[in-house]
Amino acid sequence: MAREVIGRCPVCSEALEVTELTCPACNTRISGHFKMCKFCSLSDEHKYFAEVFIKNRGNIREVEKELGISYPTVRGRLEALIRALGYPVDSDTDHAGDKEYSEKRMQILDRLSQGEISASEAARLLRNLSSR
Repeated sequence: MAREVIGRCPVCSEALEVTELTCPACNTRISGHFKMCKFCSLSDEHKYFAEVFIKNRGNIREVEKELGISYPTVRGRLEALIRALGYPVDSDTDHAGDKEYSEKRMQILDRLSQGEISASEAARLLRNLSSR
C-alpha cells in the first residue's frame, strides 16, 4: 500500500525535496533534485478544505453545508489556503493588519450570503470600504 508523501520536514518544518523517482512497473530509477508541487506541502486541513471546495465547484454555500461552518469561516479558510499556496490575499496588500476592515468586509459578505443584500449592493459596499 502506497503512503502519501509528506511535504514538510518533521524536524524543522521546511519544504522537503524529492531526490529519487521509481517506476513500479519496470523498476527504472531516476535520481536528482525535484521540487514537489505546492499542494504537497499543505497541511492536511488545507488539503481537505481544497478538496471540499473543488468538489463543490467553489460554491461557498455548498461548502458551508458540507463542513457545517459559516460563510465568514469558509472565506477565512479559503484565504488561509490561498496564503499557504504562496499567493497574496487582497486584504494582505490593501489593509494588512486592519482588523476593523476585515470584520466589516466579512459582515458585508455574510449579508450577501444570507440574501439580505444583492450582489451589486455588496460590490458597492466593498468598493466604498476599500476606498477608505
